Amino acid sequence: MPSFGSRTSSTVPASVMMPRLLLLLAILCLTIIGCVMIYSSSIAQAMEAGTSAFSYLRDQLIFVAVGVVFAAIIWKFLPCSIWRGPLLWIVWLIAVALLVLVAVMGIVGLGAKRWLILGPISFQPSEFAKIALVLVAARLFCEYREGSCSVVQMLLKAFLLIAIPVAFLYATQSDLGTTIIIAVGILAVLWLGEVPLRFILGVCALGVVFVVVAIVGTGYRSDRMLFLNPWGDGENGLGKGFQLIHSYYAFSEGGLFGVGLGNSREKFYLPEAETDFIFAIVGEELGMVGALAVVVLFILFLYAGMRIAKAAANDFATMVAGSCTLMLVFQAFLNIGCVVGLLPTTGKPLPFVSSGGSSLIATFIMVGLILSVSKEAGGPSIYEKRRADLRVVRAAEPDHSPSKRKSGSFGGR
Repeated sequence: MPSFGSRTSSTVPASVMMPRLLLLLAILCLTIIGCVMIYSSSIAQAMEAGTSAFSYLRDQLIFVAVGVVFAAIIWKFLPCSIWRGPLLWIVWLIAVALLVLVAVMGIVGLGAKRWLILGPISFQPSEFAKIALVLVAARLFCEYREGSCSVVQMLLKAFLLIAIPVAFLYATQSDLGTTIIIAVGILAVLWLGEVPLRFILGVCALGVVFVVVAIVGTGYRSDRMLFLNPWGDGENGLGKGFQLIHSYYAFSEGGLFGVGLGNSREKFYLPEAETDFIFAIVGEELGMVGALAVVVLFILFLYAGMRIAKAAANDFATMVAGSCTLMLVFQAFLNIGCVVGLLPTTGKPLPFVSSGGSSLIATFIMVGLILSVSKEAGGPSIYEKRRADLRVVRAAEPDHSPSKRKSGSFGGR
C-alpha cells in the first residue's frame, strides 16, 4: 500500500485539483461579468468623450491579459517558498520607493493623490504595496514561529517594515480603504498562524477605534457617513448623497430579474458607474438574481482559496494563500457594502469586475500567489503533518516499566 499522501509527479490529488478548478471557474465568471458590465455601463461616457464605444472594454481586456500573464508566471515559475528569500526584500524596497515617489511627484485622481506616472504608464502603487506588506508579515511571523527570531525582534521588524510604510501610505495618500485591506491581510496572517483569538479581537477593537476616528475626524470622510441618510445632505439628495441615491434607484429598477443588458438608465447619472459603483449597474440590468450570482461567485472564491490554504505544504504557504484570499473577498464585500448603503463609500473597486488597471493586475498577482501555493500542495497538509509528528513522538516514548527505571534510562530519577 502506498504511504499517506504519495502521488506520482503527473497526478494532482483531488484535494488540490478541485479547489483550484473552483477558484479558476469563479475568476473566469467574475471576469466575464466584469467585461460585459463595463461595456454596458461605459458606452454613454465613451461616446460623450468622443471615443469608441469599445474603448473602456478594450482597456479592460488589455489589463486582464497583463494580469493573467503575471498570474501565470507566478503560478508556474515562482514557487511560494521563493518569497522567503532575497526576492521579497527587493519587492518590498520597490514598493516602498514607489510610495515615496507618489508622495513627491504623484498626481491627483478623483480627489486623491494616489497615482504615479512613469513614462507612458499611469498606475496606483498602493495596490501593489499591499501585497508586498502582507508577504512580509507572513514571513516575519513564520520566522518567529520557527524560532529564528524572538518576539521583540519580530515586533521591531514589523514596526519598521510594515507599520511605518502603512502609516506613510495613510498619511500621504489618505487612503483609508487600502489601509483597512492591508490590516485585514495582516489579521489573516495572525489568524492562520494560530495566534490566540483574544489577541486578534483586541487588535480588531483598536482597528475599529482608528477607523471611527479617521472618519469622524476628517471632513470629506465624515461626509460619507451620509450613507445612513443620503437625502439628508443639505441639498435634497443632489449633493454628497447623489451617488448613493442613484445606486438605490438602480437596484429598485432592476427588481428580481433586471431590465436587461444595456438597458440601465442609472448609468447616465451614476458617477464612476464602471468602477466603484458597477455593482449597482449589475443589480439594475441583471436584477437581484444577477447581483446574488456575483456574491455567490465571491463566496465560491473564498471557499476554494481557503481550501488551498488548508492543503498548503507549510505554514508560510498557508498564510500567503489565506491572506490573499481573505483580502480579495473582504475588498469585494467592502465594495458591495458601500454600493448597497451598508457602509460609507471607500472608493475601492470590485475585484475582477470593476474597470481599472492597477487594481485588476494586483488582483491577478494575488491569484497567482494562491495558485503557486496550490502547485506546491498535494502532500499531507500542515495539520496532517502535525498529527503524524505527534504519532511519531508517542511511538518513540520510552518504556516506563519498573525494570527500565532501575536501569537509569530516560525518565528514570
